[in-house]
Amino acid sequence: MKFRCQKTELQNAISTVQKAITGKSSMPILNGVLIQTNNNQLILTGSDIDLSIETRLNVDILEEGSIVINARLFGEIIRKLPNSEVLIESTENESTKILCEKSNFNIVNMNADDFPELPKINENMMFSIPENILKNMIKETIFAAAQDETRPILMGILFEIKDEKLNLVALDGYRLALRSENLRNTNDINAVIPAKTLNEVSKILEDGENNVNITFTPNHILFNLDKTKIISRLLEGEFIKYNSIIPEEFNTKVIAKREELLECIERASLMAKDSNTNLVKLNIEKENMIITSNSQLGMVKEETNIILQGQPLQIAFNSKYLMDVLKIMEEEEVLLQFSSNVSPCIIKNTKNDNCTYLVLPVRLLNN
Repeated sequence: MKFRCQKTELQNAISTVQKAITGKSSMPILNGVLIQTNNNQLILTGSDIDLSIETRLNVDILEEGSIVINARLFGEIIRKLPNSEVLIESTENESTKILCEKSNFNIVNMNADDFPELPKINENMMFSIPENILKNMIKETIFAAAQDETRPILMGILFEIKDEKLNLVALDGYRLALRSENLRNTNDINAVIPAKTLNEVSKILEDGENNVNITFTPNHILFNLDKTKIISRLLEGEFIKYNSIIPEEFNTKVIAKREELLECIERASLMAKDSNTNLVKLNIEKENMIITSNSQLGMVKEETNIILQGQPLQIAFNSKYLMDVLKIMEEEEVLLQFSSNVSPCIIKNTKNDNCTYLVLPVRLLNN
């Protein structure tokens, strides 16, 4: 195998496929990047079996072939080369030359035949969504996915297509994030994708309006972005019926300035950091919300103007869960809905009804 290409283009391609390579595999071949040439295209592939990423770039192919090179070493070498043309050539004794200006590397490579094949996916049944919308949907839900491996299904995000709407849902037992977008698709799909996969997908997605094509099989999902393909296994098991845990009736509704409320909770949380619950108390009155926190460090009292509909209320929360929600919302005002001081709080935008966030309160002793 022998090809020429620009260093920056190759560096970007390696960076893309490295997102699938953990470097922790017991199979040495999976710590490498598969390099193949085909019709003046260079195909790079990284995989940890659960997640595989393939990307293509146009290069000057001088000799066809395929090899596997340790991904970490290959990435470091290319990154530190001058910004110039790179010549890569494999030789017969399982080594590969990398030449760039006055730099000359000779590194050991592995046999490409030992690299596992990617799952075959028929791309007839697929739907499309603009990259920027999917990127935002992932960002606005992924923070609520569980980190605890005792319930593996909650370490994923539900992809649900229903009634021509795409819903992304994440929950960890303490909070829930639901983000919806209208979709011209009449198929019903219900699948759970590992959050770590979607985290890497969101890094690859652009902020533009180009479409990403998505295909599901019973066991895998494929994201096709022009020259890059991302294939991930789906999580097994049934996701929690999230609709049944979202309250529909409320006794207290509050409209607040999002940034002002966030800043008040952030300051109040400074006093709560010595406890595991990061506890802040909200005292909701007619025109004000008073936010307090007491700890061995001292006490703090914050106040913000609100519009209240319904009954006054005293309730407490883990401040981190409230801040996570308020940070990723974008509208100027938010709507907070409460049933009681031991029931979940629902947070929504006041204008665009495309997201729903649920946060469980912390029970106080006098409750």
